[in-house]
Amino acid sequence: MFKKAVTFTFILLTVILLYSCTSYRQVLKSTNTSYKYKMAVGYYNKGDYHRALQLFDELLIYYRGNDTSEKINYYNAFCYYGQGDYLQAGYYFLKFTSTFPTSKYTEECLYMSAFCQSLYSPDYSLDQTITIEAIKGLQLFVDQYPKSERVKDCNKLIDDLRGKLEQKSYEVARLYLKIESYPAAVISFKNLLKEFPDTRFREDAYFYILKSQYLYALNSIENKKKERFSASADAYNALLSTYPTTKYLNQANVIYKSITKELSKPPKTKKS
Repeated sequence: MFKKAVTFTFILLTVILLYSCTSYRQVLKSTNTSYKYKMAVGYYNKGDYHRALQLFDELLIYYRGNDTSEKINYYNAFCYYGQGDYLQAGYYFLKFTSTFPTSKYTEECLYMSAFCQSLYSPDYSLDQTITIEAIKGLQLFVDQYPKSERVKDCNKLIDDLRGKLEQKSYEVARLYLKIESYPAAVISFKNLLKEFPDTRFREDAYFYILKSQYLYALNSIENKKKERFSASADAYNALLSTYPTTKYLNQANVIYKSITKELSKPPKTKKS
C-alpha cells in the first residue's frame, strides 16, 4: 500500500513538472507581450525568479521607452536579488536610479543597491574594496534621503561595515609588529587611532605603539637610540595618561624601566 502511494505521488509530481515545463515553453514562444508580462509577474510573485527573469529580460526590448519599462526594470533587479546574485542585483538597482531618477521606486532602489553591496562584502581578512563602496553607497542614500525610514538601517550597516575595516586595520598593524617591521607598526597603529577614534582596540593600539617604538629603539644603531627611546617614553606617557589603570600596566612599566635605563646612559665617546 505504501509503495503504491509513493509511486502515485512520484507519477503525479512528474506529470505536474512536465506540464509546468510545457506551459512555460508555451509562454516563451508566445508573441503576446501583454500575456508574457502578466506571466512574468506571476512567476515573480511565486518566487520563481529564474523564469520571471528570462521573461523580463526579453520584455525589456519590447517595452524600451514605454511606461511599463520602469516596472520591468524594477522587477528585473529584484529577480537577481531573489536569486541571491547580489552583485548583479546591486548593479541593476543602481542603474534603475539613473534611468528613472523621478520614479517612486528610486529611493528603494538606491537603498537596495547599497544593501546588496553590503551583502557582498567579504570577510575582514580579504580585500575590502567592496566594503568601502558599500559604505559610500549607504552614506549617499542617507545624504539624499535623510528623513527616510531606512536611514536607521543604513547607519547600522555602516557601523557593521566600518567594523570590518577597523578589524582589518588592527590586524595589519599587528602583523607589522609580528614581522618586526616596527616603524610600519607604529604608523599603522596611529592610523587606526586616527581613522577610528572610538575603536574597540584603542587601549591595545596605545600599548602596541609603545612596544613597537621601544623595540625599534632597542634595535637601532647607536647614534639613533636616544632619539627613539625618547619617542618610546612619549608613547609610555600617552598610554598612561589615557589609561592610568591599563591592563598592560605591568608590561608597560617593565618597558619604561628599560627606557629610562637606556636614556640615563652617558653618550658614548668616539675613539680617537
